[in-house]
Amino acid sequence: MKLFIISFGLLALAFAGIAIKIWGKKDGKFAGTCASQNSNFNDSGEPCGFCGKMPEDCENK
Repeated sequence: MKLFIISFGLLALAFAGIAIKIWGKKDGKFAGTCASQNSNFNDSGEPCGFCGKMPEDCENK
């Protein structure tokens, strides 16, 4: 039972943190979620597998 309470508390804390981040961001959007914007994930200049944008088409570099 103690493990359940600790696990539930940590999950609640994580959801609260995400909710605060969404609330604090303009229009509730996460910045830089496209893989094309991250040079660690896309060093060969390929388009994003999710949205299809090329790295040069992204507004946040």
